[in-house]
Amino acid sequence: MNKTFPKNIPVFPLSGIIYFPKTNLPLNIFEKRYLNLVNDSIKQNKLMGMIQAKNNGDAIYNIGCLGKISDFQKNKDGRILINLTGIIRFEIKKEITNTKLYREFEVDYKKFESDLTSENANFNEQQEINILFESAKKFFEKNSIMLNWREFEKIEQTQQVNTLAMIAPISNEEKQKILETITTKEKIKNLLSIIQFYSYDGNFNKYTIQ
Repeated sequence: MNKTFPKNIPVFPLSGIIYFPKTNLPLNIFEKRYLNLVNDSIKQNKLMGMIQAKNNGDAIYNIGCLGKISDFQKNKDGRILINLTGIIRFEIKKEITNTKLYREFEVDYKKFESDLTSENANFNEQQEINILFESAKKFFEKNSIMLNWREFEKIEQTQQVNTLAMIAPISNEEKQKILETITTKEKIKNLLSIIQFYSYDGNFNKYTIQ
């Protein structure tokens, strides 16, 4: 890994938000514990983790994403508006006992070192990406989701796949599955399979990626 990230990080568990590397996440912070988390992060390295909360108690998934606070605004009513830019996914190793209002975890990034590199597709993979885009366009249109495809096609390919997974109208569990998929090629395969499952109506052309 060509960058070093902190072993221990503050983590914001949030239900319904699946956050990917190379994507941006605007957050409106108003709870005391997360105001503390953001303020502490700003004073240190501007890094914080986002992770999907499960429905039962304090349980969380094991894989999340480290982000850097790239925009920070304090409102007069005490709220903080931030933009979080995704860097690299992490795996939870253990929770750290602390006296703070927010939770901290020891994490490991080794599985996801590829998040730090550009994974532009080769010739064969480009065909798979084209199939995904064609399917996603139909799926998004069917669900009245607007996306500026002309601008979208200008961004880096890994970011394209992550963005589609982040905004697709699929379940949180399905998004988490994609988040935990290590390579972009496997993400494409899994996302396409999910989109085709929702889109298939008897007339929908099924594609298969080997």
